[in-house]
Amino acid sequence: MEFRPHKYQEEAINKIIKIDRCGLFLDMGLGKTVITLTAINDLMFNRFEVNKVVIIAPLKVAEDTWVKELSKWDHLTNLSMSLVLGDKNKRIKALETQADIYVINRENVSWLVTYLGRDWDFDMVVIDELSSFKNPSASRFKSLKKVIGKSSRVVGLTGTPNPNGYIDLWGQIYLLDSGERLGKTLTRFRDTYFVPDKRDSYRIFTYKLKSGADKLINKEISDICISMKADDYLDLPDKIFVNHEISLENRRSYDELEKEFYFEFDKGSEVTAASKSVLINKLLQLCNGAVYTDGDKYQVVHDDKLDKLEEIVESTLDSPILCFYQYKHDLDRIINRFDFAKELSQDNIDAWNKGKIKLLLTHPASSAYGLNLQDGGNVIVWFGLPWNLELYQQANARLHRQGQRRNVFIHHLICANTVEERVLDTLQRKGIVQDELLDYLAFKYR
Repeated sequence: MEFRPHKYQEEAINKIIKIDRCGLFLDMGLGKTVITLTAINDLMFNRFEVNKVVIIAPLKVAEDTWVKELSKWDHLTNLSMSLVLGDKNKRIKALETQADIYVINRENVSWLVTYLGRDWDFDMVVIDELSSFKNPSASRFKSLKKVIGKSSRVVGLTGTPNPNGYIDLWGQIYLLDSGERLGKTLTRFRDTYFVPDKRDSYRIFTYKLKSGADKLINKEISDICISMKADDYLDLPDKIFVNHEISLENRRSYDELEKEFYFEFDKGSEVTAASKSVLINKLLQLCNGAVYTDGDKYQVVHDDKLDKLEEIVESTLDSPILCFYQYKHDLDRIINRFDFAKELSQDNIDAWNKGKIKLLLTHPASSAYGLNLQDGGNVIVWFGLPWNLELYQQANARLHRQGQRRNVFIHHLICANTVEERVLDTLQRKGIVQDELLDYLAFKYR
């Protein structure tokens, strides 16, 4: 297929070529994969500045998206790719295969750094979903930090650079500039731009921005980071959000668990929450209809959400539905109710996009990144919401992206007067913080 880049894609490609270490905060659906591959192709075969590239990506994206994009476009036929996936022997064999680009899942970054040791010879590193390296305490960050300075070029790709606020930015920007803009340490970054927020006598739990600090941070990183929103560049169909308020029939179990951190079911099984965080998780489980009581064993509490899902399935007629669940017992119970439902797999992705699956089930952590599902349908149902804004936005973008021809309906199943209302409110409030950064960095061509 011939690649005819939009003007915004040309600008993003030039950003990668001109800036050795840059961050592309591209909204979902803007074509970050083909943008990056086009830049690599130019740097490798026209400018002779790059010889060997490693792309670090979420597992399903590493397995599917990059290799499909490479084979899709006529101008990329010179590039070769090796997938460093699977067990240790398969990964080693893939590394020993002669190729221009090596793609590895982020869970194996520490292994890659250890295996290569001083022989790290990638002169370009592409981090797909840079925000997954936001935690400087994580082993993947610590490992990559050791070697990334040896690579002359680094590209960080993400659509959600600060899903939980500006505090998330330090680790990501450090991998790009080794601390030049936001400080060499997270402590210095916090001391410069933040003040303690929630705390007790011994610990600080959260931080909040100092007055005007957001503008200072934006200014510091604006020379190496570019932001583009899909709404500014693509004529996408609308996203239509529908909140279904569900009244719990078994209200007593929820209220008692919330008040006492304990509830005993009629059959003798019981659920106990040892802390507030555990309690919130148990309450969210209960809202979905079941609670884990002992290991993998769970107690069914109600079918209120299953009944609502059935209503949506019936009302959408022939329209396929992409349903995001949160817990394994959600998956079990949905499949028991709907014998035609299918769980996401590589084979089912193709079947879904051909319109052969009415109800496709997946956890957002397994499908939020990179998968193109827009050809299969335009209806999303959140059986339960995640706390993670990044997962939520990325998951919705599986259908609401370039190529989607219909309005996308996003249904939230929310139990009234429960912690689920707080989750939805939290997602909405966190989105405001992120949009401030993206708006500031947004590239507007004239």
